[in-house]
Amino acid sequence: MSVYTHLSDDEFFAFCGLYGVKFKKAIPITQGIKNSNWFIQTDTDEGDDFSYVFTLFEERVPADIIKMATVMHALKDKLPIAAPLIKLTAKGENIGEDCVMRYENKAILLVPKLAGKHPAATTEAMCYSMGEALAILHNTLQTLQPAEEYGVPLYDWARVKARETAFMPSDEAGLMNDIWAAYERLPSDLPKGLCHLDMFTDNTLWDLSVPRLTGLLDFTEVSVEHYVMDIAITINDFCTTWGNATDGERVDFDESKMRAFMQGYESVRPLTGDETAALPVMLAYSATIFWLLRLNVIHYNREQGRTGDDIMVKNPDLMKRLASLHWAKVA
Repeated sequence: MSVYTHLSDDEFFAFCGLYGVKFKKAIPITQGIKNSNWFIQTDTDEGDDFSYVFTLFEERVPADIIKMATVMHALKDKLPIAAPLIKLTAKGENIGEDCVMRYENKAILLVPKLAGKHPAATTEAMCYSMGEALAILHNTLQTLQPAEEYGVPLYDWARVKARETAFMPSDEAGLMNDIWAAYERLPSDLPKGLCHLDMFTDNTLWDLSVPRLTGLLDFTEVSVEHYVMDIAITINDFCTTWGNATDGERVDFDESKMRAFMQGYESVRPLTGDETAALPVMLAYSATIFWLLRLNVIHYNREQGRTGDDIMVKNPDLMKRLASLHWAKVA
């Protein structure tokens, strides 16, 4: 959610007015790595309060964001989702289209602010709640059929892998290729449907005093994928304590938190035997995908000359270490 495209106050005022929102101020959000985001203050907000989040999607085409808005409205009655605002001129014929603005052929959404904070750390109780929520998401989105019409295409990670492994040290390339080969040997008929595919802690909000889940964010990557892949992606962040430069960038994975997550998930949607057997490989493979994602962001930032303090890049080595940790339990 770094800021790549810059808008004037007059442009914010005009866009917000399409939804009946009285714009006062836009505050850039510098977390995240893909889109341009701002908090929007209205004339009734005071101090540092804000009422809405304004997102300009830098990579996804408007047709993809229309699908995303439709997905979010399908979930809003079952989960804490900030469904995008609908334009005042909407005719009610296409809820996704009625949510999307355009700026130089880039899609824009305006969503209400949700209560809560991103957690700095997770507990077993939070992991249980997150597992339960992800299963509800998977079950609820089965109502959108055919699923392929509501999900965006999966990214061509094989192409990125080929580019990156050509320049990696041989041990790193070997790790990535071994995990990739194990993934390709998994059963092809594992259950699948619409998945979030980016449910990290920073895409969730919590009332930390309880704790209670108060918000699910960033549905940009919703695609048709194996459910166990979405499970593995979410486990990898919720059940891992990430290090930093001061502690050797240690990666600690908590098996107890993973068990709590799976108990929550299976209280809503029990896994099949094949899914249970595939999960250890999926944990390693999903970490590999996010290792590649972060390398890909670095590649395109360098290629497009994106620099500055408002450009955030997450450390790919942390995902490499997590992939290695999981792979050691499989190999």
